[in-house]
Amino acid sequence: MFKGSFVALVTPFTDGQVDLPGLKRLVDWHIEQGTHGLVPVGTTGESPTLSHAEHDLVVKTVVDHTAGRIPVIAGAGSNNTVETVRLVEAAKASGADAALVVTPYYNRPTQAGLIAHFTAAADCGLPVVIYNIPGRSAVDMTVATMAELAKHPMIVGVKDATGDLSRVPKQRMLCGTDFVQMSGEDATALGFNAHGGVGCISVTANVAPALCARMQEATLAGDFATALTLTDRLMPLHEAIFLEPGLVGAKYGLSLLGLGEPEVRTPLVPLTDGVKDRIRAAMVHAGLLN
Repeated sequence: MFKGSFVALVTPFTDGQVDLPGLKRLVDWHIEQGTHGLVPVGTTGESPTLSHAEHDLVVKTVVDHTAGRIPVIAGAGSNNTVETVRLVEAAKASGADAALVVTPYYNRPTQAGLIAHFTAAADCGLPVVIYNIPGRSAVDMTVATMAELAKHPMIVGVKDATGDLSRVPKQRMLCGTDFVQMSGEDATALGFNAHGGVGCISVTANVAPALCARMQEATLAGDFATALTLTDRLMPLHEAIFLEPGLVGAKYGLSLLGLGEPEVRTPLVPLTDGVKDRIRAAMVHAGLLN
C-alpha cells in the first residue's frame, strides 16, 4: 500500500501565518522530484504549534492539491484518545489515504492503554499507521502489542523511529510480511529496508527529495550498491539537519533552495550560525548547491 520515500512535510509560514500557496508549491515540487508520498502535520509539520483549525486546513489543502497523484498520510497524533479520534475522522473526511498516529506522549500509557488508544483510532475506518518513537513519547510499543494491533483490518503499518533495526524482522514475523514497515530515522533507512522495511517517512526528503526517492527505489529493487552510494551523499545532510530540531534544519535547507522561508513558531527558534554552515556544506556535498 505505502512504500518508498514519504516526506514528513514541513508547514511553511509567512509572517506567522500558514502559507497555503507555499504549501501547494511544495506539494508540486515533491511530485516533480519523485517523492512517493506526503505526510503533512506530523512533528516536522509543526503540529504541536498549529491550532486545530490550521491542522485540518493543512491536511485538506495537501489532499486537495495532491489530487490523488501520490498517497497522503495525514498526521493525526495526540496523547488524548478523543482528540486523536477527531483528527483521524477529519483526515478521513478530507480524503487522506491514511492517518499517522503517534504513541501517546507524556502520560505514558501501558501496553493495554496503547491497544485501547489505537483501536479507537482505527475504528474510525481510515487506515492507520502507528508511529512508534519512544525517544519523544516516553513509551515504547512492544512487538507483541504491535502484533495484536496488526490484527485490526485498519491498522496497516508502522513508522518505526526506535533506531533498533532488529525490530524489523521481529515485526515481520509477528505482524506478517504485508504489514507496512517504514523507517522514521533517515540515517538508518538503508539498513531498515535491508532488514525488511519498505520505505522511510523522511525529514531529509524535504531538502533532497530526488536523492531520497532514488535511494529508496534502489533498495526496493535490491540494488544496495547504488543505495549505499546515495546514502554516502546524503549522510552529512542527515546529520546536519538534526544537529538542532530537524524541522528547523529542513526549513533552512529549503530556504537555501529558494523554496520557502526558514520561519518557525516558538518554542522553536532559528538555527545557530554554526548549524547553518553545516547544513549548507552538507547540501554542497550532496550536490544540491554549488
